[in-house]
Amino acid sequence: MLLLEQFENLTLHPKNAARLKELVLQLAVQGKLTENWRRQNPDVEPAAELLKRIEAEKAQLVKEKKIKKEKPLEPISEDEAPYTLPEGWMWCRLQDCLDVRDGTHDTPKYHPEGIPLVTSKNISSGKLSLENVKYISQEDHIEISKRSKVDKGDILFAMIGSIGNPVIVDVEPNFSIKNVALFKYFIENSPAPYYLLLYLNHAQVEMKNSATGAVQSFVSLSGLRQYPFPLPPLAEQEAIVARVEELMQKIEELEKQTAERIQLKQHLGAAALQQLTAATDEELEQNWFFLKQHFHTMFDDAANVKKLRETILQLAVQGKLTANWRTQNPTTEPASDLLKRIQAEKAQLVKEKKIKKEKPLEPIAEDEVPYALPEGWVWCRMADIASKLGAGSTPKGGKEVYVEEGIPFLRSQNVYDDGLRLNGVAQITEAVHQKMSGTHVQPKDILLNITGGSIGRCALVADDFDTANVSQHVAIIRLVDSGIRKYIHYLMTSEMIQRLIMDVQVGVSREGLSMTKLREFLIPLPPLSEQKAIVAKVDQLMQLCDQLEQQIQQSKQEAEALMQAVVQEALQVQEEVEL
Repeated sequence: MLLLEQFENLTLHPKNAARLKELVLQLAVQGKLTENWRRQNPDVEPAAELLKRIEAEKAQLVKEKKIKKEKPLEPISEDEAPYTLPEGWMWCRLQDCLDVRDGTHDTPKYHPEGIPLVTSKNISSGKLSLENVKYISQEDHIEISKRSKVDKGDILFAMIGSIGNPVIVDVEPNFSIKNVALFKYFIENSPAPYYLLLYLNHAQVEMKNSATGAVQSFVSLSGLRQYPFPLPPLAEQEAIVARVEELMQKIEELEKQTAERIQLKQHLGAAALQQLTAATDEELEQNWFFLKQHFHTMFDDAANVKKLRETILQLAVQGKLTANWRTQNPTTEPASDLLKRIQAEKAQLVKEKKIKKEKPLEPIAEDEVPYALPEGWVWCRMADIASKLGAGSTPKGGKEVYVEEGIPFLRSQNVYDDGLRLNGVAQITEAVHQKMSGTHVQPKDILLNITGGSIGRCALVADDFDTANVSQHVAIIRLVDSGIRKYIHYLMTSEMIQRLIMDVQVGVSREGLSMTKLREFLIPLPPLSEQKAIVAKVDQLMQLCDQLEQQIQQSKQEAEALMQAVVQEALQVQEEVEL
């Protein structure tokens, strides 16, 4: 069968392991895991005989007044049966072969100590846990136990909230239950407890999907009692449990191997990237050559590719991506001359009253500098190279002033590192836009989110952009020399600046970046010609990262398609299933 042939391939993607486990349970309760077993064991007692013995035991317990006589349940009709069972099996209801009860649904008075009260949270892990349990009095325990006394070997099943999570009580119990169903046996180990457990693990998915409840989802006691139950011969139940355990163990082994493989690749990738960032100019080329040879081996995981992008940007703003370029271009005009021209142009803008004169910035202290720059580079502050640094504002009236057609009003949800996303952008009138004249967006601006969960996201405004306005959650960075905007945009998205943004947030809840702090940001400024070389190199490497991510996505889609094929085959196959 396709499942066995592709077992290891399917587990290469971690989420497939959970789906494989679900599929194994589905095949188990349909009798498809034990077709060979049935051929080899043709003379086992059919399930109908087992059910007769259970019914006789129930009748005796009623006669002895140990349980109450219940109204007979309707047999399962052909239309109600979810699928056709193998010969020797039969459909019944859970109440037909099990004593299905529920615990209290009231809230008893809690005490610092006493008898534990088990709720759904105590079985949410798939195991019974008495950690963080609440305690009730002995009297309340006795009262609850009159209807739902828990014995060793019983199965508990959450009825409210996270429905399901069945567990076998494997200790001598001395607790009561609340909002938890209790499955007890009329005949010990009939049906086999672990077969019942695996069936409930399978059925809980459908129960969760069909659960009702306005505040919390729940399944009723009546619904549980009437739930269809595929009952195999008792001997086959044990064979099913053994087969499921074998397959689950194999899935978990492969799942563990997959997790270890992914972790190893992440460590290898992280180590290789660390070597790059720590390398000298002489070592960088050799390390980079090694990394390129193993790109597709170490970076086949989205998290690793994200880290690769971060490293590329960090190497770029440290000048390590262009070490060879500097060797080949020794006569480049230094960045100090570029900075002088920018400052002269900014002074002219002040003189022409196009921008306001600013308070002088503090000189850059030696202990402020995070790393040494290559020859020809210079440290400056953001305000040294910007003609405008300012946050937007929200128009009076907020959403009330939005219109269907008008001037785009950009908010943090429109600003992404790869550009502006204008689908569903808010619009304001021309009149409102003119009132907010200090926050007009121009072509070639850089927009930076300065508050909230998206703080640090940064978009480069296109050269042919018309106009827009921005909210108070977005800052405009307008450079004196727009020719450096692409390098500055990459710098703003680098780990260096992103870490700085997180470190200098203001307020008790650290929820915003002030314009004062933004003005003081340190900028590693390369010569203009080297900036262009850096941008070209980063563009090239980011395209490679895009290709890696596309390959990862394609691999996931192929794995998903394979998983779908396996599921379809498992559902449709009628011939022998050889797992």
